[in-house]
Amino acid sequence: MGNVLRGDDGFGIRVVEALSKNYDLTERVDLYEAGIGGIGLVQELMKAYDALIIVDAVEKGAEPGTVFVLQPAKDQASVHGLELHQAMVDMHYADPSKILQLAQALNVCPPEVFIVGCQPEYVDDAVEGLRPPVERAVPQAVQQVLILIDQLGVTTHPL
Repeated sequence: MGNVLRGDDGFGIRVVEALSKNYDLTERVDLYEAGIGGIGLVQELMKAYDALIIVDAVEKGAEPGTVFVLQPAKDQASVHGLELHQAMVDMHYADPSKILQLAQALNVCPPEVFIVGCQPEYVDDAVEGLRPPVERAVPQAVQQVLILIDQLGVTTHPL
């Protein structure tokens, strides 16, 4: 997830690029770059995946470049009726929590969900490129994604 035109918000996209260029993830792993169009990700989840790993810039108040591995609780994604509608005002669904809420409401949320996030330094419109601490975090996030994939029982190989 992310937007390459908003500085460090492009972090998730850079991680997916690094994974696709450097690793053979086999037919059991699909890489999907959602950008800011989370509705497309929800549609992709209708294919009934066993797990979902979202990679995105995550504001946690930490040092820029800090990588987190989060596992959102299922009950955090459970919202119904008018509450769900109000939570979905932005049709881009750029916030992973909103994507998970909609996926849960549609019963397409995979049983295993992880977020590999990085604390951004700078997120603003019309700024391309990652700041140095966030750029340095890309390889660490790639390794965290590979660890999660391995824990899910899928073997990966460098290209």
